[in-house]
Amino acid sequence: MDRKIRQTRSVQTELQTRAEPDAQDMYIEGYFAVFGQETELWPGAYEEIAPGAFDETLGNDIRALINHDTTLVLGRNKAGTLELKADSYGLWARIKINPNDTDAVNLYERVKRGDVDQCSFGFNIIEEGKEWREDGTVKWRLIKVDLHEVSICTFPAYEDTGVQARKAEVEQHRQRLLEAKKNKLRERMRRCLSS
Repeated sequence: MDRKIRQTRSVQTELQTRAEPDAQDMYIEGYFAVFGQETELWPGAYEEIAPGAFDETLGNDIRALINHDTTLVLGRNKAGTLELKADSYGLWARIKINPNDTDAVNLYERVKRGDVDQCSFGFNIIEEGKEWREDGTVKWRLIKVDLHEVSICTFPAYEDTGVQARKAEVEQHRQRLLEAKKNKLRERMRRCLSS
């Protein structure tokens, strides 16, 4: 997989809203990624995130966005309005909502009502493992990633470019297996004809 291709991954989660009455602060919080959970990218192709995949990236300049839209910034860890931590379950985030930002307040209310409850994260792959299984399926394991953003999404989906790159990799693997089988068959036929 080309590590320069920016990836996004999605998770169905239980986002929560919280308001602190004394300070009038509003938060959206929840898990934006879950470790060790196999996700089907397409039939026969799976991916999971390894514990520790985010450990070296949480100090990056990371933004919280609405639907991956860089013009709709909810928070930023460098500004202290986005808190990120990785625990044994996954990547957790808390976003402090700006009460003067109508987009942020509207999203807060949509999450509060349960109209929006999914999230995603954008990253580049630094290190991954790959397992070609006996049943013909494949599983990638994200070992180390470079996190850029977390997003609260209406319809989260795997970004086409990342999935297309994975599909191309699987097709190349299948072609190599097919060529190896053809070569074995040719060699058997050559031996039979020379006997």
